[in-house]
Amino acid sequence: MNAAKRHEIFARLRAGNPHPTTELNYTSDFELLVAVVLSAQATDVGVNKATARLFAVANTPRAILDLGLDALREHIKTIGLYQTKAKNVIGLCQMLVDLHDGQVPQTREALEALPGVGRKTANVVLNTAFGQPTIAVDTHIFRVSNRTGLAPGKTVRAVEDKLIKVTPAEFARDAHHWLILHGRYLCKARNPECARCPLLDLCEFKHKTALPDAPLR
Repeated sequence: MNAAKRHEIFARLRAGNPHPTTELNYTSDFELLVAVVLSAQATDVGVNKATARLFAVANTPRAILDLGLDALREHIKTIGLYQTKAKNVIGLCQMLVDLHDGQVPQTREALEALPGVGRKTANVVLNTAFGQPTIAVDTHIFRVSNRTGLAPGKTVRAVEDKLIKVTPAEFARDAHHWLILHGRYLCKARNPECARCPLLDLCEFKHKTALPDAPLR
């Protein structure tokens, strides 16, 4: 795929959604961090239901520490892997209080040092909270990047590095959200809705569906 085609892909995604953002609900950098940690192997809808209950009673590192592990578990027990996630949230809250004056750090190194925070979570926070041009490659972005030919790669990190390299600077801030939403709602894993796709003529997928309900060939 050449640079002109990549530029046009992002231009069309921007035209359809000029101001994309995460579908996780949050009102502060800290709430975003916790929501992203909880979202691993869980849906945004499920996380939002749990955090609505949690953040109503505790939405700062100190408040969650005061809430305690057992009560935290009760608030997030509808989320998969909640036992481990609760321990991680308590651990990251303690580190934020002890090392960062209760504030979410703005560097990758400091974020990835927090319990439950890996590269993908750090990328989401750096991008969504602090406006950095990072790209958190989840299953949607990995699929879209490979299927369309935008940034093919055999591993998540390979796709991330390629996207960082080939995404035009004017689109770098929002590329993360555009690609996730495109994969979530149009370029689906089993039945991509090619007939509704604004990128149909640009996409290099060899098995495009001719009609919304047509099976893959």
